[in-house]
Amino acid sequence: MAPVVAVALVVGIVSGALSSVAVSNMLHSTAAPSASGSLTNVTGQSVRIDETSAITESVKKVAPAVVTISSTSGSPAGGGGIGSGFVFDARGWILTNRHVVSGADALTVRLNDTRVFPGRVYGIDTLTDLAIVKIEATGLPVAQLGVSAGLQQGQMAIAIGNPLGTFENSVTTGVVSGLGRQITAGDGGNQSAEQLNNLIQTDAAINPGNSGGPLVDSAGHVIGINTAVSQNAQGIGFAIPIDVAKPILAQALAGKPLARPWIGVFYQPVTKQLAESEHLPLDYGALISSSDPASPAVFPGSPAADAGLRSGDVIVSVDGQRIDQDHDLSTQILPHLPGDTISLKVERGVTAIVVRVKLGTLPAQAG
Repeated sequence: MAPVVAVALVVGIVSGALSSVAVSNMLHSTAAPSASGSLTNVTGQSVRIDETSAITESVKKVAPAVVTISSTSGSPAGGGGIGSGFVFDARGWILTNRHVVSGADALTVRLNDTRVFPGRVYGIDTLTDLAIVKIEATGLPVAQLGVSAGLQQGQMAIAIGNPLGTFENSVTTGVVSGLGRQITAGDGGNQSAEQLNNLIQTDAAINPGNSGGPLVDSAGHVIGINTAVSQNAQGIGFAIPIDVAKPILAQALAGKPLARPWIGVFYQPVTKQLAESEHLPLDYGALISSSDPASPAVFPGSPAADAGLRSGDVIVSVDGQRIDQDHDLSTQILPHLPGDTISLKVERGVTAIVVRVKLGTLPAQAG
């Protein structure tokens, strides 16, 4: 197994084409339900504050909860890596990137107060580049979770982490440069790659070692998890929206395995251009379709297949919520749990039908 690296390097940026799964598009326009347990969830507030004061005050709130995660591997290739993370629950629960801990045989977590603990991976997210690490400690400082839904381009963004694993609790500042970005990210040696969807783009500097650290707003609330940086340009970094992480944080605090809901289709968001080219009766919704002949549009044996969905169907709403540019199909599915039943309105040719789908669990390799 390749050595763990501290930051994923972007090897390509692609336009929004096919979205696989279940819900492989990550949430970017609708907030997930607030996590349960002792998670602190803070709604955004409009406040007039001095920018410098905002940065220093935000860092004071969040920095004590930022940790350094070191990994070692006993594989023939050896090696290890260093990344960042942050405490989201005072009982030793830490959120980080999957690529920070993937393949590690042992983890060491260094707190802001210099204490060091062995860590264990509680679970790996099957949907995103996220993982949850647990250490045996209590009374830890906690980073407050904000809301990533409703973020605006141009608002302040502050990245906190441990670049190069040496400069602990480094702070870089910038703005939210873009929303809903889709990238293909690979490891430091470009030996593997994965597609990450609906990310926050920021020009706050993100360097090797920053992976897993928080992206923070001007009020000191975590709005994202730093995950990737472009290797071909400066000032282009990416973070996973915090709303995407909330369901798995709640599952961890409840002692449940990490699981994501799954329909089991490839689909394209319907635009006016797609509607014209495919002669669709609507210019919104999600067209069940696959561009790869080797990959059926509906996964065999999936919840979608069991419900009778077909290639060419257009899903126009989920539980009455219209699917459009601001309400992606996967966005509407993400807050649900495996086992929940949802109602889909579907256009099949000239016929409108309602299909009820019992959501499954997203397989680790479903895409």
